Amino acid sequence: MNALIFIVQTLLSLTVFVFLLRLLLQWSRADFRNQIAQAVVRITNPVILPLRRILPPIGKLDTASAVAVILLAALEELVLFALQGVPIGLGGYWPRAVLFRIITITLMTYLYAIVLYALLSMVAPGGYSPAQSILTSLCEPVLRPFRRIIPPVGGIDLSPLWATIILIALLMLLP
Repeated sequence: MNALIFIVQTLLSLTVFVFLLRLLLQWSRADFRNQIAQAVVRITNPVILPLRRILPPIGKLDTASAVAVILLAALEELVLFALQGVPIGLGGYWPRAVLFRIITITLMTYLYAIVLYALLSMVAPGGYSPAQSILTSLCEPVLRPFRRIIPPVGGIDLSPLWATIILIALLMLLP
């Protein structure tokens, strides 16, 4: 049973991740001509396009993508609760679990993105790859405040280090 729960949780978490990545790429104004961004759009379009007919954007917020992330996270928690035999109506536990799932996946996305971004900047500085372009779009808005506070030491940018420390601390604070 544990193997089944692991497989289902992994597949559903990856699905939520792809939809969340689309939302994060829109918020960070990533270049959607990028191959990776195009793949994310093609994977998520079958769900997002019908939702866009019902839910128009509010300002810069793509409500269809946001609702898709929330619905998929809710579905993930619902399926996991059912597989584990946890009753759903435990005093509002399910909505909190959905909220914490979205927050956790968002923080983990940024954590891994910043680590990969830092590694790529050390291995291939100044190079171009589609992954590096996406990582730059995602990570720069997060790292910019750290760079204002923490200057480079000996030409080494320490903002990714401090950002990962903060992200891990935030993950530890979540239940």
